[in-house]
Amino acid sequence: MGVTVVIPARYASTRFPGKPLADLCGKPMIQWVYERSSLCESVDRVIVATDDARIAEVVTAFGGEVAMTRSDHATGTDRLAEVAAGLDDDLVVNVQGDEPMIDPAMIQAAVAPLLADGSIPMGTLKTPLTSLAEYRDPNVVKVVTDQQGFALYFSRSPIPYPRDFSSDLEQRWAELATARHIGLYVYRREFLLGYPHMQAMPLETQECLEQLRALEHGFRIRVAETALPGQGVDTPEDLERVKKALSAS
Repeated sequence: MGVTVVIPARYASTRFPGKPLADLCGKPMIQWVYERSSLCESVDRVIVATDDARIAEVVTAFGGEVAMTRSDHATGTDRLAEVAAGLDDDLVVNVQGDEPMIDPAMIQAAVAPLLADGSIPMGTLKTPLTSLAEYRDPNVVKVVTDQQGFALYFSRSPIPYPRDFSSDLEQRWAELATARHIGLYVYRREFLLGYPHMQAMPLETQECLEQLRALEHGFRIRVAETALPGQGVDTPEDLERVKKALSAS
């Protein structure tokens, strides 16, 4: 059962144009993501999916594999599905191109349940919340799961509501039965090929969370847990923070 990591990479970004090519301690950020993804023991192949010739040129220069895609994709999942159509591997992993500190163990944790159980169509990751502020922050996506580790719901809202200690959250927030979602996804290839053709449903539209499409159509998402939080880069300020973290490691 082969595993391919696909890294969608766009040049255009409202907050940080050219982000994948930003210099990070002497290497473009996309190279950090590519090389770290390649270290995962279950990964057979890593591909950067882009519609930008500048990104493709840089990836080729450091010896990486590139798949040129259409420029009219509405989402990264659509871009992923275009690449998956030309693959033979059963599992396709979506690693974001702005995660230069992605730990190979995070990919392994997300992939492992799907390697063990062929009936699971999709997987992702969660990590413990680190503060009450994260619980309340709409930019931090929360996830709640059942006892088997399958997602019940993803939300930008604080979930679940702590009825019995809502007035004591400052002291008891760590008791919340929720976690922070990490946007790394694993798809069964055949499921991924059909995903862009599923109709967007009300919950996805209202929350602006694409993974809710799977739940609304009745598919299960296995959510593996990791203690590794990841450090995404959305702004130039984030890049400086990651530079300091890499220099200290």
